[in-house]
Amino acid sequence: MTRLPKLVAFDLDYTLWPLWIDTHISCTYLNEVHDRFGDKVVFYHDVPQILHRMRAADVVIAACSRTTATALARQALSLLLLPPKTNDPESQVMPAIKFFDQLEIYPGSKIAHFKQLHKKTGIPYSEMLFFDDERRNKEVESLGVTFQMVPQGLDNTCFERGLETWRARHPEGVLDAAPEEATPGETTCDPEPV
Repeated sequence: MTRLPKLVAFDLDYTLWPLWIDTHISCTYLNEVHDRFGDKVVFYHDVPQILHRMRAADVVIAACSRTTATALARQALSLLLLPPKTNDPESQVMPAIKFFDQLEIYPGSKIAHFKQLHKKTGIPYSEMLFFDDERRNKEVESLGVTFQMVPQGLDNTCFERGLETWRARHPEGVLDAAPEEATPGETTCDPEPV
């Protein structure tokens, strides 16, 4: 089996879903989230199966968002339902929030989010991979976290590119490189439009 990071973190806005939670959401209804135009909010197409894959591999899944709408982001994760895992008759529909082991959702630098993740989980920064749509959040690489730019929403191609970058930086024998030994650089992916 190909090695995976011990922790994979995702930004929320324009990484997992196509909106800014603090400006596009006007209300929630029962078990659904709608934007200010009344359209139902959903994850980008490949996100549910990516989350299923990471969960099945026992990878710690984290959400890292600097939104000011902290409660609304958590509520959206609670209300958005993930479909069952493809080709698994035992799999059931589940609230998305149940897939996340760690939630770092509050304003501020993503460095603060990752310092909290490291403190709470004990996982080395070198074993963390982060997907985000904002270039400024590449700052987490100063800690040793691998950053993957997501310019048009997370899809399988972008996810695999992030895994490839992380594996290239951290081959099987290297489990905990010091932050100053982390290889700087950035990769981007240009997924097919959703």
